[in-house]
Parts: sequence; structure tokens; C-alpha cells
Amino acid sequence: MKKHFVLLLIVIFGIAFSQNKVQAQSIELLGSSTLNGAMNGVLLGGATMALQNSNDYRPVEIGLGAGTLYGIGMGAYDISQIDKGEQFYISGTFNDGTNRSILVLLDTIYGAAGGMVVGTSITLILQERVEKGLQYGAGVGAWLGMGFGLMDAFMLADKPANLQASSNSSQHSVNGLITYSNANQSIQVGMVNPEFIEQKQLSSKSYGTSYKPSLSILELKITL
Repeated sequence: MKKHFVLLLIVIFGIAFSQNKVQAQSIELLGSSTLNGAMNGVLLGGATMALQNSNDYRPVEIGLGAGTLYGIGMGAYDISQIDKGEQFYISGTFNDGTNRSILVLLDTIYGAAGGMVVGTSITLILQERVEKGLQYGAGVGAWLGMGFGLMDAFMLADKPANLQASSNSSQHSVNGLITYSNANQSIQVGMVNPEFIEQKQLSSKSYGTSYKPSLSILELKITL
């Protein structure tokens, strides 16, 4: 009786642990998206201050609040796009990530950095103050980066389903009576594969097709 009770406890704890692991993945995805959204909002708030040439931190406060809500929404949307327990993954134009919000955040940062370079270059040409080019360049670049990031995350990036489809297509199995592949399908070996070779015969009087049997001893595929 005690053995059956212990076995039942093990099964219950195993089910509970697997469920907690699934929930933890969703919570982690939602949490990271919320944090990325909040950081993105703060950056855009700072960019707004730079464009307004203002010392009022109200845009940063609004950005923090709005960015947090935006991050929660992005995280919830990402969770809805995958099956329960699966790891979300997305491949953007410049970055890969485990949520959409990180693509937008990084593109915003890249935009701000690029804007600073462009703004500084313009001020050097016009012989203006360099800090002015840094200020306005970063502000404009951050907003442009945010816009591109949203387009990248929802339109340009490879979604989880597309990545899975491309992964399946790229992992075409080798043929053979005996096959071997490692865990990630990067090495595939096929041995002893009987097949027919089609040969076309064309002459001035006739046209025909013949099939000759052949035997492929070894087929090796390595994906780097």
C-alpha cells in the first residue's frame, strides 16, 4: 500500500512540475516583454524630451507607463502565437529574440545611435554645436527606430511558424534502408538506397526512355 502511495505522489509531483514549467515559460515571456516595453517607453520619453529641448521629465513618466502596458500586450500576443509549453522565437532583420519586444527595443537603440552619428555629421558640416546634433539626432533616430522595429516585428521578421517550416524544409532526410541523424539533424547519413536512373534516348527515327536500376551505397548530408 505504501509503495502505491509513494508512486502516486511521484506521478502527482511530476504532473505538477511539468505544469509549473509550462506556466513559468509563459510568465518569463510576459515578464521579459513587459520589461522591454518599459525600457522602450523610457527611451522614447527621453527622445521626446530631446526633441522638445525640455528638462521636464513628464514624457519619461508617460513613456514608462505606456511602455509597460505596451510590453504586457506584446507579451500576451506572443504567448497566443505558440502552443502551450513551446519556446517562442523570432528572427528579425538585425536581431533574433525570444519575444517581439526585444526586436523593437534593439531597433530603437540602433535608431538612436544612428541618429546621433547622422546628427553629429550634419552639425560638423554646418559648423554647429556637436551636442545639438547628438541631441536631435538621437531623438529623431529613436522614434524612427521604434517605427522600423514595429514593422520588423510584425511584418518583416520570420514568425515561429515560418521558422519551423523553414527548419523542416531544410532538414530534408536522406534516403536509404539504413539512416542515421543526430539530435539537431545537422548530420544525416543514409546507406543502401536502391533507385532507378532515367535515361532518355533520342535519334533521328525514334525517341524513348529507359530506366536502369542503381544502388546508392552512402549518402551524407552535413548542415553547418
